[in-house]
Amino acid sequence: MRKKLIFSMVALCCRSCDLAAGGASTTPSERFYAAMEAEYGLAGRQRIEAWFELRAPEVRDANTGDRFSLENANNYFNEVPWISDEQHWGQRDYWATPVEMLGSNGGDCEDFAVGKFFTLSHKQIDKEKLRITYVKSLTYNQAHMVLVYYPDATAEPLVLDNINKTILPASQRDDLVPVYSFNGDSIWLAKTREKKLAVGSQGSLPSWRDLNRRMEALRSRIERVPKLD
Repeated sequence: MRKKLIFSMVALCCRSCDLAAGGASTTPSERFYAAMEAEYGLAGRQRIEAWFELRAPEVRDANTGDRFSLENANNYFNEVPWISDEQHWGQRDYWATPVEMLGSNGGDCEDFAVGKFFTLSHKQIDKEKLRITYVKSLTYNQAHMVLVYYPDATAEPLVLDNINKTILPASQRDDLVPVYSFNGDSIWLAKTREKKLAVGSQGSLPSWRDLNRRMEALRSRIERVPKLD
């Protein structure tokens, strides 16, 4: 993702995480999946179906905690090929919904981070533990995006990335320099874990605003299609 790094104080607000692809009670019908197959082909439909199954809430015990969900989401999205926005969408910068990414079988770094974020937040992991994070990749000398998970308020965060596909503590990712992070409700500048910036207009991040608009349209599309059974 070749973008100019943003260091200004950005304000952000968004709708619920359920906009990823419908509310928690929304289950796609066969007719919806048939429409996905017509749009993306059989393989695309299968990837989308697998995602709806993956994001279903699950029972987590004291031994596994959130780790099992983190590994599943990270591994699933990291199977998708990396393709630049210009090559894939014909645009310099396009944030795809998880359905668009999986259906078309391609995405760049923000699509991986967004897909994992909405998957995990839908699995009832507290979104206060999740932050989509802009970083600078020292390896590639360019902007990059990852998902960061905080086990608790004081713990060292874990980094879910599509470049280094192993989930690692942030202290082991010295190739990344954080810039700012957000989770849909709040935004933080780098290394200010507790200091939230004021919630403001989505106009500060037009790509995020447009992504949420398309997620809302997707939810409406799912809800409009009646089940056949």
